[in-house]
Amino acid sequence: MKPIYQRIADDLREQIADGTLPPGAKLPTEADLREKYGTSARSTVRQGLSLLVNEGLIVPQRPKGYFVREIRPLVYRPQDEFRRKPPEVDIYTHLLASTGDERRPAQDIEVSIVEPGPTVRKRLQLSETDLVAVRRRTRRLDGEAYNLNDSYAPLSLVEGSEWMTPADVARGTNTVLAELGRELVRALDEIYVRMPTPEEVRRLDLGPGTPVAEHVVTTFAADDSPVQVTINVVPGDRHVIVYERVKDPRDEDRPRSNWGAE
Repeated sequence: MKPIYQRIADDLREQIADGTLPPGAKLPTEADLREKYGTSARSTVRQGLSLLVNEGLIVPQRPKGYFVREIRPLVYRPQDEFRRKPPEVDIYTHLLASTGDERRPAQDIEVSIVEPGPTVRKRLQLSETDLVAVRRRTRRLDGEAYNLNDSYAPLSLVEGSEWMTPADVARGTNTVLAELGRELVRALDEIYVRMPTPEEVRRLDLGPGTPVAEHVVTTFAADDSPVQVTINVVPGDRHVIVYERVKDPRDEDRPRSNWGAE
């Protein structure tokens, strides 16, 4: 027979999954759970509840008790990066509006000069002595941190430009890069799913057991040289990643088994 704490977690998890306990619902009190499962140990009940907290299913709201977590995922569309936006509207607000999400967007922006880590150094093809500038953005919806968006560019390229402004650039930093002679025309996307670093937990205020998707975007100029690396970190409990693909008409003349294989 399973330990009591495991039975408590399993039963509550099932009720959350089938809608008996909908998002926002209050869970039975610790006293009610002790009585139902025939245990006098508060630690046993709390151990079962802790399992669900670590799974991201419930949240404690002391002294009220435990509640089923309400999740309003943000649609994250990496392919929207190069789409036009109205002038004087920051890209985050524009991308959010394009999804129909009515929550209030905001972002904190910090700019600094750093030595690049291996991920950035390799993708920007930098030497061991090259420095980069980084724009660190923590993006929020209704005050809650939703994702991180950190862009790195060679310091030799952006030093002294508006790209280094520690505030939103209304016309977009991609436009600034184009004005510097490095228009972005191609992007390479890499997506990794992993557990967050301590710094990411702090910046995103993540609960225990919350995985993240790391989206590394390397953008290139027309001569195929790398210009910028942007690392997006999106919590798994707050996002739906959507990619849109369009079939190339030229594929009509290709063997059907080859479509999408290139």
